[in-house]
Amino acid sequence: MKDAIRRRLERLVDRCDEVGRLLAEPDAAARPDRFRELSVEYARLEPVAAAFRAWLELERQLESVRGMASDPDPGVRELAAVEVEQLSRRVADEETALQWALVPPDPQDESNVFLEIRAAAGGDEAAIFAGDLFRMYARYADSQGWRVEVLSENRGEHGGYREIISRIVGRGAYAKLKFESGTHRVQRVPATEAQGRIHTSTCTVAILPESEEVESVDVNPAELRIDTYRASGAGGQHVNKTDSAVRITHLPTGIVVECQDERSQHKNRARALALLKAKLLAAERERRQQHTEATRRLQVGTGDRSERVRTYNFPQGRLTDHRIDLTLYKLEEIVEGDLAPVIEPLAREYRAEQLAELS
Repeated sequence: MKDAIRRRLERLVDRCDEVGRLLAEPDAAARPDRFRELSVEYARLEPVAAAFRAWLELERQLESVRGMASDPDPGVRELAAVEVEQLSRRVADEETALQWALVPPDPQDESNVFLEIRAAAGGDEAAIFAGDLFRMYARYADSQGWRVEVLSENRGEHGGYREIISRIVGRGAYAKLKFESGTHRVQRVPATEAQGRIHTSTCTVAILPESEEVESVDVNPAELRIDTYRASGAGGQHVNKTDSAVRITHLPTGIVVECQDERSQHKNRARALALLKAKLLAAERERRQQHTEATRRLQVGTGDRSERVRTYNFPQGRLTDHRIDLTLYKLEEIVEGDLAPVIEPLAREYRAEQLAELS
């Protein structure tokens, strides 16, 4: 274990012991707010402190068994070699778990998310690809037991979407999807291509957390332009005959949000305002954290073909995530919603980077 990690764990154990003593004082409960704060801190620290103590005991056992490796009895040496191998694996596994435990959790991880997909370079094929991406995320959300709500959509002439904005409701949605932001590139022969040539098109994906922080975002009503219009639909008995769709423009930043999913103008206004607050919060957070690599990875970019976080190559059945040089030859399963083989390596890489910073 690296010295920096070990020292951090030792400090954590010392703080855990200190908090335990404070909670055990006779008058500890006299200040309920302070008692609650200390209790939460102790609940967070104690499992890690206990795991570190257990790791230290394993390390002592390993050193003891290694001392038996020089025993004159061949039988003892053989038994020692087997036990050294077993204990070494346990020590290594526990060390890895301890290091992950030191990585601070993202407070947004449990949040619902707003998912925005926009066709970029490639015309009609980009719009069709945007539809494919939305379907992929919707199927993944369904596999996780999450709910998908479409807030607004602008359909392409030949299928798919020029733009689609949705809300994904489910525990841990942001933790799983936060690395999806960026420019996604597709290489395939479009259905409209008569000569069988491979085209390259792109879409941009943005993932915004919907968190409690959003409620604290102050929006001056005087800085908003709110327009209402008739929601688009496929016609028939359910077509909207009132101006229930809402478009909100934040004048200082030029950010525009729309919601037309609900038949109630009041509900659409509330959802559009929540989306606007999430965008403003994300913009502020990005300004504060622009210097970090983690934030740069989550930037969407312009949608130009040369900017991409991921490439979907249909002729070769290959998906490549360029941020971590990940290549998978199971494109069909992925676009059907099996995103775990892509999401999990991204999350591991991110935690590894955070751990490196701690070191």
